[in-house]
Amino acid sequence: MIIERLSREHRNIETLLAVLERELEIFDRGNHPDYEVIRAIVSYFELYPELYHHPQEELVFAKLKLRDPAAAARVGDLTLEHQKGAQRLRRVVQAIDAVLADREILRQDVENIVHDFIESERRHIMIEDRDFFPAALKVLTPSDWTEIASASTSHEDPLFSDAAEEIFDALRARIVQMEKESEVERH
Repeated sequence: MIIERLSREHRNIETLLAVLERELEIFDRGNHPDYEVIRAIVSYFELYPELYHHPQEELVFAKLKLRDPAAAARVGDLTLEHQKGAQRLRRVVQAIDAVLADREILRQDVENIVHDFIESERRHIMIEDRDFFPAALKVLTPSDWTEIASASTSHEDPLFSDAAEEIFDALRARIVQMEKESEVERH
């Protein structure tokens, strides 16, 4: 089911945001975060959500606008939100690139840019989970879902699938490590 996959992808994105937040805390303390992991997260956001996740959501949203314009209005302008997210991501990329290239950039600016991205993504996901997905499930017809499925390309999430690309190896290892650490902290 399309909404189930989009929801699962949201959980994956939330995991990445938690990893990014953990790396930012290391940076905040004046230490050196794992820039390979940060770059992998940024690469993931440049690839998967932009090319697959958001276009799929926008197909669903277009149907929602036809079936229930009031519900779509409550969700807001999804395309604009995705564009704003892409702009925030570009600012993150520029800030990280500046740090890695030893260009002059204030530590506080880097923190603000990355925090803004994390918080905005979390807000965006929360609105989609709370308002958009339930509204779509309620009003879209089986033929709508068939049409959406045939119009979208089915791709496995490159980070959270078995056939993951090499670029994400370090990031996957970091996620596994964090999960183990949080298991230990809970016991």
